[in-house]
Amino acid sequence: MLALDECLTRLEKLDPRQSRIVELRYFGGLSVEEAAEILGVSPSTVRREWTSAKAFLYGELKHYDGTHA
Repeated sequence: MLALDECLTRLEKLDPRQSRIVELRYFGGLSVEEAAEILGVSPSTVRREWTSAKAFLYGELKHYDGTHA
């Protein structure tokens, strides 16, 4: 969980909305449509950014060694 938290912190610095989408979708269990409504964007924007955020996090976690914050 520490690795995920650190990776989410990096994502938040790069793209706050993508970080928020991860929080809403992954941790909050919201649907694409629900997240879109909360954020005031279209469902297609949430889908696109959700895909991008997952790719970012996967890449970060794949290479995570705990030495960078």
